[in-house]
Amino acid sequence: MSMDPVTAALDVGGKLIDRLWPDPAQRDQAKLAMLELAQKGELAEFVGRSEIVKTEAASSHWLAANWRPITMLTFCSLIVARWFGWAAPNLSEAEYLKLWSIVEFGLGGYVVGRSVEKIVPAAAAALKGSK
Repeated sequence: MSMDPVTAALDVGGKLIDRLWPDPAQRDQAKLAMLELAQKGELAEFVGRSEIVKTEAASSHWLAANWRPITMLTFCSLIVARWFGWAAPNLSEAEYLKLWSIVEFGLGGYVVGRSVEKIVPAAAAALKGSK
């Protein structure tokens, strides 16, 4: 019988917290924060979004697999172009700030997602080996 994705994320997350945080107070705080995300439904949303990204990235169709990176590169290009004085004529300061927020969020999500993708299998194997 397999666990639903949120329960699995809570299980693996709890085990990782136990391993990574030496201070019991910090461990409890990290677990509480993770449970609050689950209770608010944000953890389920995160798991669902990650499944969508994984499905897109695994697509055999080139555009479906690459539209997110292309979008991020486009937004980054607009920001860099502005730094060099090549501003798009119709983009306001507020729009540039919004682009920067999207790039920060997108790059942060990509880096965290890729890190988790690489670390979780190794962590799960280590946790199984320690039992």
